Amino acid sequence: MSYLVTVNRRLPYVNREISWLAFNDRVLQEASDHQVPLIERLRFLAIFSSNLDEFYRVRVATLNRLSKLNTKTKNLLGFSPKRILNEIKSIVLRQEQHFDYLFEKEIIPQLASHRIYVIKSGELDEEKGNYVRHYFREKIMPNLVPLILKSNYAKGEFPELKDRRIYFLVKLIQGKRKRYALVEIPTKVLDRFLQLPSSSGGRYVILLEDAIRYCLDELFFIFEHDKIEAYAIQLTRDAELDIDPNVNEKFIVALTKSLQTRGKGKPMRLLYEREIPTDMLNFLVRNMYIPQETLIPGGLYLNFRDFISFPNIGVEDLEYQPMPPLPIAGLQLGKSIFSQIAKSDFLVSLPYQSFDYIIHFLREAAMDPKVSEINIALYRLAENSKVINALINAAKNGKHVNCLIELKARFDEEANIFWSNKLIEGGVKVSFSPLEIKVHSKICLVSRREHGKIQHYANLATGNFNEKSAKTYCDHSLFTTNKDITYDLSYIFKRMFGGKLNKKCRVLVPSPTDMRNKFMGLIDKEMKRARGGGEAYMILKMNSLSDEQMVLKLYEASCAGVKIQLIVRGMCCLVPGVKGISENITVRSIVDRYLEHARVYIFGNGGQELMYLSSADWMTRNLDRRVEVSFPILDKRIQQEVRDMIDIQLRDNTKAREMKSNKKWKYATRKPAEEVHRAQHEIYRYLKAKNN
Repeated sequence: MSYLVTVNRRLPYVNREISWLAFNDRVLQEASDHQVPLIERLRFLAIFSSNLDEFYRVRVATLNRLSKLNTKTKNLLGFSPKRILNEIKSIVLRQEQHFDYLFEKEIIPQLASHRIYVIKSGELDEEKGNYVRHYFREKIMPNLVPLILKSNYAKGEFPELKDRRIYFLVKLIQGKRKRYALVEIPTKVLDRFLQLPSSSGGRYVILLEDAIRYCLDELFFIFEHDKIEAYAIQLTRDAELDIDPNVNEKFIVALTKSLQTRGKGKPMRLLYEREIPTDMLNFLVRNMYIPQETLIPGGLYLNFRDFISFPNIGVEDLEYQPMPPLPIAGLQLGKSIFSQIAKSDFLVSLPYQSFDYIIHFLREAAMDPKVSEINIALYRLAENSKVINALINAAKNGKHVNCLIELKARFDEEANIFWSNKLIEGGVKVSFSPLEIKVHSKICLVSRREHGKIQHYANLATGNFNEKSAKTYCDHSLFTTNKDITYDLSYIFKRMFGGKLNKKCRVLVPSPTDMRNKFMGLIDKEMKRARGGGEAYMILKMNSLSDEQMVLKLYEASCAGVKIQLIVRGMCCLVPGVKGISENITVRSIVDRYLEHARVYIFGNGGQELMYLSSADWMTRNLDRRVEVSFPILDKRIQQEVRDMIDIQLRDNTKAREMKSNKKWKYATRKPAEEVHRAQHEIYRYLKAKNN
């Protein structure tokens, strides 16, 4: 269990949930940054909001379960779940207040300065009001089903609110009489943002809920009333699945059934408009039987993640300038990708370079008469997946296509069930991981008959086979025919499809069998060099560092004199710069226009650097409970390319934040007259120059 703290409790260790909130605070910082284009600042608010929704659905839900354990079991955790829940609420309330300030006091007025107006129901003039009423009657009203509420409900009888949907709690007042109703805002079927006509030259947007608010009198025309009030609410539920471990043979059926109950999970957070009257809030609390700690006040617009699609109806400068995907020197899309990979390894660095190389690889495999077999592991896929199309085409062309698709990829379970059925219908042999483990590796192996022998072509990546996320996630994807790598990959696929890993690989490092011990051993070697007076260092880039044993090992290495530079985008439970414990460790996080997602592990190795790319973070689940693959970069040219990109990130003094010994995150300090470095822009220029 990842909560069982094995580090010495006198050593500094940041609770993982608090550390995650610190990461989301860095996302909020991007929304605060006046150097970020205005529409992009709005989108960072949307990302912050979406992140927080998932945090409540998963992490807070888990803490709630832990808080109900008996005292003896709680003591094993190393922390008080109740105390952490209280700390979370305090942090979230502060963040929500800052969020509201940014949206209402900065971004909305600045949009207005560009003649883009987000207007409320009370700000509609006659022209716009008539347009809204017409749209309401034609498009909105047919999708509204008001539910009239009773004054009092027994426990469990209150109408069930769907997870993360926006509702209006409506109060109709006639004299001293009050009548309540619920109205679901139909954001699933209608666009959240309605652009309005205007003869004044400005550009006007009204949100769907404000259009409904403007026309509530038409919706409730059958009730006599003197006044109508409506306030938005949103319920976030526990999203964990409860699957019987004895239903392996009927796993898809069991998972589908569990997914149907996800939207009915226990309430974790009731977000409500801050201006809601006390009597209306009390009505909800009393009849929904929800505890006070779940109540979080918010701004006028809930479910803010929809703002990631806010339309740019202004000038181009309100968004990031395009950075078109770059070609890769020596790797041409117009030629056989197999013939090129046969001569040299190639690295695709996303999103700076195009995911089309991976699609081209799979399409060629699907058509090439010499290809006999394709093995691939899939975790998350794009909505209209070209990867799936290529695999189905390969099966139709007579290839043996073996696909392991992870049905337990959180929040992608339903999509992956859909894709698994499509693959099966298309003739692909589909396998699923056992219940107790997830397959999180991103690997593909193509077998091709050449000169009477089988030649293997491999693709190994730090990110998913997902062409949509490849446009915004920074990842690395390696093409290679290296015989040691392809030998290991062939073995891993055989064991994934038909058993457990039971022998060591030549060069690949899989989990849950070998990865923890391998990295521990590499750290030990650096410690030995440091104690012997030699140069010893590590540069470790990952999304999250929370595994207690790895944190303890890094503290031990620091005390031995090993210089450690960490680049950790998200959670980091290690505390750097503490005298006598971690004074040889620095930690930085880069949050910019793209999501830093690659895992890169570099060990000094006495001047002959060892470099591994990986699908795995240093989290307990990745090291012990998932099938992951770390793969060495053996081509010196590619190794230098990755090292150069890491060095660029270590120089970033614009979007990098550094963690201090007091556990606070501060922007990296730029010395007077020091050149400005922004890693993601510099990496783009670096890769562009390499192709010239």
